[in-house]
Amino acid sequence: MTHGTTVDLLAESRFAPVIDAFTKTLDETDRSGAALSVWLDGQPVIEARGGTADVRTGDAWQPDTLAVVFSCTKGLAAIAIGRLLQSGVLTSLEIPVAEIWPEFAAHGKGRVSVGDALAHRAGVSAPTTDVTIAELLDGAAFARIIAEQKPFWKPGTSHQYHAVTVGAISAQIISRLSGRSLGEFLADEIARPLQADTWIGLPVEHEPRVAYMIEGQPAPPAPPADTNPDLTWLERAVTLGGALPQNLLAPGLGFNHRELHAAEIGGAGGISSATGLARIWSATVAETRGVRLWNTETARAFAQPRSVGTPFFDSGPPPYQAWGAGVMIPSGWDPYLSHASFGHDGAGGQVAFADLDARVGFAYVTNRLVDMERGISVINALRDALG
Repeated sequence: MTHGTTVDLLAESRFAPVIDAFTKTLDETDRSGAALSVWLDGQPVIEARGGTADVRTGDAWQPDTLAVVFSCTKGLAAIAIGRLLQSGVLTSLEIPVAEIWPEFAAHGKGRVSVGDALAHRAGVSAPTTDVTIAELLDGAAFARIIAEQKPFWKPGTSHQYHAVTVGAISAQIISRLSGRSLGEFLADEIARPLQADTWIGLPVEHEPRVAYMIEGQPAPPAPPADTNPDLTWLERAVTLGGALPQNLLAPGLGFNHRELHAAEIGGAGGISSATGLARIWSATVAETRGVRLWNTETARAFAQPRSVGTPFFDSGPPPYQAWGAGVMIPSGWDPYLSHASFGHDGAGGQVAFADLDARVGFAYVTNRLVDMERGISVINALRDALG
């Protein structure tokens, strides 16, 4: 059974080409699906969905379907830390993480600032010891492993994507400053005020709404480890040496399992509807549902470039990602909408961001992994529509 595009909202005819671009991303509607939400000046202007939410049952994607958003979770954690900065609980992005989390100072990491840690400059992009799934799900145990680790480089001198480990750092910053876990803080300070269907640590009653993730087209084979010695560390950044499968789904415990949905995995475990994610990003640049999460000063502070260009480990030729403090910023990897955009992509092909100049909040979520070009093609159509 195939499921076509359903447009729940199209506020203006000029956005029709965006719907067309979205529909073109649904090329496997019998296996997978996606949803799109765009907010402008704090109001929804596009809500669309299509395809299959669960290949096992053939169920169509619904308005309340949830998806694992993988690294879009990092952006949510950054928004939470921005709330702490804006309220004065976090005094500056430049204070050392170790002032908040003393154990993190081990092996010369004492001067790593909050901003640089969020920008993947702390030197602990992958664990050097094998992390078990039990330690990852524990949270505190995983954080201890990262705190005790010797960095790969002198912190602050280079950068490398901390695919999962940065989530442990963000979670510790939030819990130690607020007295609440990352998931609790997100629910209390961000999701609930906006009535956003977005969680880090999904309550069991919402589990039936989660789309079933499937693999996309296989990536080209990586060079053998003996020709690229860095490949081991790039893989361990994702697998943690055993806790997670390389493709994030199987074999073993992956992101289709309830245990991971329930856990607060701050680097990868967020679950959201497209509408919830777009609504949150909208509130970082415009009053949305009566809520403004960030003021302009906070948005600019987090979007200030910190990590740009060639990363520490050899991940192949450019384009490379670029980061501010916890948010991805425009680069050859993803140009987003303009130079004023900031947000985060996800391994499943998800894209979520805000644009300070256009006052846009955007989310494209899907249950088919890889192929980042899908979300980017929709952003390109939106850019054209906005003129």
